[in-house]
Amino acid sequence: MKIVIGGQVDKKEIESLVKSFDSSITTMVKSDLEAAMAVKTGQADYYLGACHTGGGGALAMAIALLGKPNCETVSMPGRKPVEANVIQAVNEGKIAFGFTADHKEQAVPMILAAIKTKA
Repeated sequence: MKIVIGGQVDKKEIESLVKSFDSSITTMVKSDLEAAMAVKTGQADYYLGACHTGGGGALAMAIALLGKPNCETVSMPGRKPVEANVIQAVNEGKIAFGFTADHKEQAVPMILAAIKTKA
């Protein structure tokens, strides 16, 4: 599996969380535009991104290039990630996930676990 990390903040920390979850996952850290293009062109399977709102800087380029139906805001300020919602998003085929930087420790493993057990 190949995961590209975009968004506006904490990219290296997110990459570290992905690697600590499963060291066999190939990761690439890119700008949000380059990251979304990597998914669009098949160079990556999934996009992860963080910002301070969970949907703006984290997902703006992914929404523009991949389409809103392929993207999911996993968390926002005051709204922590909900496992059932993440599982549903993955099972619906969403491939780009945004979250707030302060929720990365919860969001990243939740998203990866849902991808690994995709129905």
